[in-house]
Amino acid sequence: MPQPTAICVYCGSSPGGSPEYTEQARAFGAEMARRGIALVYGGGKVGLMGTVADAVLAGGGKVIGVIPRQLVEREVAHVGLTELEVVETMHQRKTRMFERSDAFVALPGGFGTMDEMFEMLTWAQLGLHSFPCAFLDVRGYYRQLRGMLDHMVDERFVRTEQRDSVWFGDSMEKLFHWMEHYQGQYSPKWIDRSSVEA
Repeated sequence: MPQPTAICVYCGSSPGGSPEYTEQARAFGAEMARRGIALVYGGGKVGLMGTVADAVLAGGGKVIGVIPRQLVEREVAHVGLTELEVVETMHQRKTRMFERSDAFVALPGGFGTMDEMFEMLTWAQLGLHSFPCAFLDVRGYYRQLRGMLDHMVDERFVRTEQRDSVWFGDSMEKLFHWMEHYQGQYSPKWIDRSSVEA
């Protein structure tokens, strides 16, 4: 596929425990702006979310935030975005972020980041989209998760080609290169036919 036009970035609403997380989030946002790629994200002004958004805006890029109304009311919404779309539920938020993106990248984050990214991995597994999904591994944050995905393959819960379609790495340059050359393909979920037919 060509270079993505809009990357959905999932990341923490906290800055994390190391300044390196913030530094890399800022660098990633700046690189997106430099490449003319729009940012789609959760619409917050705090943590790594706010850092990425501010970096894209500072570079003259476009930022689209999607946020549930209850979070707007708690005053965590970023009011300086190119566009802020307010929805009613978290499910609507995830759907709209998906609809407005053609690639998905996870920076370090917590439960919400995992929930959002794994939904995209599941949808890809089911053939609902063929967009690239990647984990930018800052300070080895996703090393153990990468090992877990490999373990899923070893234990025959995930197909090798499904695992291989997910990128892990710490180089932004390699990440963007991989996305530009990504060839999405649908591989049916591993189903034990013998148990279905029994």
